[in-house]
Amino acid sequence: MILFLVSFLAGALTIVSPCILPVVPFIFSREGQPLFRGILPMLFGMVASFAGVATLSAVGGGWAVEANGAGRAAAIALMAVFGYTLLSPRAAAVLSRPLVAAGNRISGRAGVAGSLVLGIATGLLWTPCAGPILGLVLTGAALHGASLQTTLLLAAYAAGAATSLALALLAGGRVLAAMKRSLGVGERLRQALGIAVLAGVGVIALGLDTGLLGRLSYAGTSGVEQSLIDRFAPAAPSAAAEASAAPETSATGLVLADARRIYRSSLPVEGVLPSLDGATDWLNSQPLTTADLRGKVVLIDFWTYSCINCIRTLPYLRAWAEKYRDQGLVVVGVHAPEFAFEKRIGNVQKALRDFAIPYPVAIDNDFRIWRAFGNSYWPAFYIADATGRIRHHQFGEGGYEQTERVIQDLLAEATKGQTAGSQAGEGGLVRPAGQGAQAPADLDDIRSGETYVGYRQAANFASPERDGIDQPRDYTVGALRLNHWGLSGNWTVGAEQARLNRAGGAIVYRFRARDLHLILGPVQDGKPVRFQVTIDGMPPGSDHGTDTDAEGFGTVSETRLYQLVRQAGAVRERTFEVRFLDPGVDAYAFTFG
Repeated sequence: MILFLVSFLAGALTIVSPCILPVVPFIFSREGQPLFRGILPMLFGMVASFAGVATLSAVGGGWAVEANGAGRAAAIALMAVFGYTLLSPRAAAVLSRPLVAAGNRISGRAGVAGSLVLGIATGLLWTPCAGPILGLVLTGAALHGASLQTTLLLAAYAAGAATSLALALLAGGRVLAAMKRSLGVGERLRQALGIAVLAGVGVIALGLDTGLLGRLSYAGTSGVEQSLIDRFAPAAPSAAAEASAAPETSATGLVLADARRIYRSSLPVEGVLPSLDGATDWLNSQPLTTADLRGKVVLIDFWTYSCINCIRTLPYLRAWAEKYRDQGLVVVGVHAPEFAFEKRIGNVQKALRDFAIPYPVAIDNDFRIWRAFGNSYWPAFYIADATGRIRHHQFGEGGYEQTERVIQDLLAEATKGQTAGSQAGEGGLVRPAGQGAQAPADLDDIRSGETYVGYRQAANFASPERDGIDQPRDYTVGALRLNHWGLSGNWTVGAEQARLNRAGGAIVYRFRARDLHLILGPVQDGKPVRFQVTIDGMPPGSDHGTDTDAEGFGTVSETRLYQLVRQAGAVRERTFEVRFLDPGVDAYAFTFG
C-alpha cells in the first residue's frame, strides 16, 4: 500500500514538471465542459491509455515500443486536427459532424465519447518524467516479469498526475470564466487555446517533450521523488547481500542496491532476452537456454555466412569473445540464412572453420529466433546484461567502439562490490586487422550497392533479353551505365540465382568501389568451375581480389562469397567481367566494399 501511495504522489508531482507542459493545453481545452461528461472521461482515458501502454512496454519490449510509436503518431495527428478546430469555427463545424454522429452511435452521448477519445490520445502523448519511482516500477517489471501489480502501480502514477491536472483545470476554469465575463474575449481565447494546442503538438512531434523538457523536469522533481523512496523504502541491503550473485530486491521485485557502493549502468532497458529454443541445431556448443546464460553478459549476433556486411564484423566478434570471455561475456551467433544454400549445416560448419569462429552458433533455419527478437537486419547485435535484459542494439556494420564500451559497462555492472566511481570504459579497445573480405569497407569511395542476380530481387538488369525466367535462354550485353549489369551466354535465371548452362558465359557489371564480391557456387558439389576476371577488358593485375590471381583466374569450388576485385590504387568507375570456362555455376548476388 505504501508503494501505491508513493507512486500516486510521484505522479501528482508532474504538475510542477516542465515535461507536463505539452499536454496542459489539451486539458484546458475542455474548460467549460461538465465535470462528468467532459473532464472526468478525458482524465480517465488519459490514465487508462498511459497505464496500458506502459504495461505493454514492460511486457513486450521492442514490439510494444513500435506499437506505442504508431499510437503516438495517430495521437499527434488527432491533436493537430483538434487544435485547428479551435482556431477555425468553420472547420470545427465541418469536422465535428461525423465525430458527433459516431459518438452518438457509440454511447448516445457525444460529449463523453469525445472527451474519452481525447483523453486516450493525451495519455499516448504524455511521457512522464521518468524519475526514480517510475524507474523502479519499470525495472522491477523487467527483472521479474510484469504483473497486475505493475499495471496498478502505473495506474496510480497516472492517477496522481490526473488528479493534479483536474485540480488545475477546476481552478483554471474559474479564472478563464472570469476573464470571459470581464474582457469579452471568448473567441480570441478560443483561438489562443488552439494555438497552444498546435504548439504542444509541435513540441511533442519534435521530441522536445522527452528531450529538453524531460531533462528539465527530472532536475525539478527527482529530489522530491527520491526523498519519498528514502522515506518509505526498506533498508539498504546487507554486505552479505551485496556479495550475492543477484541484486538485492524488495518483496515487490524493485532493485534496492545502494548506488553509492554498487555500480549501475545508465543504459536503458530495451526488453527481455527472448528464448533461443527455436534453433534447429547448434554448432560449437550444446544447446543454450536463457537460463544457461543468466549471470553472463550476452551478445547475440544475427548473421549469415555469405553476407559481406556480416563477414566484416567477424574480426570484432572474435576479438571480443576472446578478450572478455573470462570476465563473463558470451557471444552467440544466430545464423539466419538468406539463400537456400545457407540452410545446409555442412556449408555453415565449413564457414565457421574458414572464419575461425570459436563461439556458439545457433542455426535458425526456421527464423524462429529471428521472429522472437523482431529482427529485420543482417548483421544485428543485441546485448543483454547479467539479469537477461536487453540493454543495447546495433543494426548493420559500424559502431564498434560504442558496442565495446557497452560490453565493458555491463561487465562492470555484473561485478558486485565495484564502487560507483569505477569507470566501466577503462582499458583499451580491440583493434582487429581484418584480412581479405573481412577488411573494413572503403566507405568514402563506394558508389555501388548490393545487387541480386535472381529475378526475385534483381535491379538494373541491362541485357535486352528479359523473357527467359526459369528457362534456358541466350543473353547478350551491350554498353553499360554505372551500376547496371547483364548476362552473356546461355543462362537460366531463377528466383534466387542465375545458372550457367554452357561454358563461355559471362556476367558484366559497371561499378565504382574498391572491392567487388560475387556469391557463387558450383551446381554439382565437388565439381569445380574455372573462371577468369577482367577489368576494363584487361587482367586485373594488382587490382585482383583474394579469390583471383593477377591474371584474373580463379575457381568456384564451394558456395560462398568470392572477392574478385580489390583496387590497389585510386578508386574509379570500372567495367568488371567474369567469364566462366566451365558450365554449371550459380551466381547469386554482387556486394561491394
